[in-house]
Amino acid sequence: MNNLLVMKFGGTSMGSAKRIRNAAQITAEQGAKRPVLTVVSAMSGVTDLLIDTLKHAEVGDTGGMEEKLQELERRHVETCHDLLAGDSCSPALEEIHRTVAGFRRIAKAMHMLGERPPRSVDEAIAFGEHLSSTLMAAYLRSQGFDSEAVNCKEIIVTDAVFGNATPLVEPTREKARARLLPMLERGVLPIATGFNGATVDGQPTTLGRGGSDFTASLLAACLDATELWIWTDVDGIMTADPRLVSNPAVLREVTYREAAELAYNGAKVLHPRTLAPLIEKNIPAWSKNSFAPEKPGTRIGATANAPQGARAVTSMGNVALLSIEPASPVISGARIMARCLEALANAGAEVLMFSSSSYRQSFCVLVRESELEMAKECLESALTIELAHGYLKPVEVDTNVGLLAIVGEGMQGTPGIAGRVFTAISRENINIKAIAQGSSELTIAVVVRRDGLEKAVRAVHAECKMAEKANHPEVECAL
Repeated sequence: MNNLLVMKFGGTSMGSAKRIRNAAQITAEQGAKRPVLTVVSAMSGVTDLLIDTLKHAEVGDTGGMEEKLQELERRHVETCHDLLAGDSCSPALEEIHRTVAGFRRIAKAMHMLGERPPRSVDEAIAFGEHLSSTLMAAYLRSQGFDSEAVNCKEIIVTDAVFGNATPLVEPTREKARARLLPMLERGVLPIATGFNGATVDGQPTTLGRGGSDFTASLLAACLDATELWIWTDVDGIMTADPRLVSNPAVLREVTYREAAELAYNGAKVLHPRTLAPLIEKNIPAWSKNSFAPEKPGTRIGATANAPQGARAVTSMGNVALLSIEPASPVISGARIMARCLEALANAGAEVLMFSSSSYRQSFCVLVRESELEMAKECLESALTIELAHGYLKPVEVDTNVGLLAIVGEGMQGTPGIAGRVFTAISRENINIKAIAQGSSELTIAVVVRRDGLEKAVRAVHAECKMAEKANHPEVECAL
């Protein structure tokens, strides 16, 4: 199919009847020009509401569970009445009641069991996307457009890792093309659910962090789309978090690698694995603002025209630093490192940064604070003998830290950037705990005390003149 556009609307872009109307209007406008497949997230806050409901069910809190169930149904019913009128409202209301009843059955089963089986959780929390796709498709039909809600559990085929499933590309491609291409060829506007899929034998799964974006990029690759538009509530990818920096600028374009690094280090950009299907097919993506659709947004592609130096800085506060130090130079530090990294990988813990130094080959790893307990347990389990015999010092944990990452393709081969970054941070009297930079020179990762993280971000952003270079890429600012 020629010139296919895949669009994805996030939770804030689907957060109310007004926002759904806006998303539908954008879909219809683009659908008048070319084939369009739209992927939607749950309404903002709904996934958290679903999870909270299941938590109340697990601990036997009947009152709390029922209160959340009523809130879930009420919000979607009110949105439905606001969106639709007369005969067009009834079918959508019936589907809302049917969907909430299905979720209620799962919640009650968890209430009886006193636990939340991962497979059942995946089935339950995917209902949010189904509800939003139902509402948007119904609204489009009420406006005279041929539209249909599509549940991606019938299309996205995954492995059985519940909560963070990985799609199986070939069977997904077959199902996507068989189900969606005939609809698109007839001029239908499919509204597909993000975030969810199913195993080969039909057990519901979810795709983990960035799951709806991943759904959109995967379908774009499977259908050989021309481009992917990701609609959010910001103007594009910025040089820094506007909550921390007063004058950030929108980057006109970034490379796949820059976007992946920014996302990995805390920026609200496409998750690295979301980018993988796009990279393979060289499909460009755009990060755009559904609240200001006239703005161009940021293009993400294989290449980008940009000045030398750092382009953006991002940060993460909810992290922890785990340090491991041999008690004797006799022990092989390299072997210890290898075993630790293998243990963390097997446990599914994400290593955000790794740094090693000294003749004893002491090293540290940075993990998410939410994964700290599991990561520490895995490390100590892998090193049981060495810790018991005193060959290694006890694993040290520091939770009073934050990560900032400075990213830019233009840093490669440009001297002096690291020095300026460290000088800017030290000028604010902030101590650097650990640093890391790969041979690609794409990212400089710096760990500092958490109370100095925001000041460090502002200092680096100003020192590297990121906003000036983004606003005036044609002008070479002083490095």
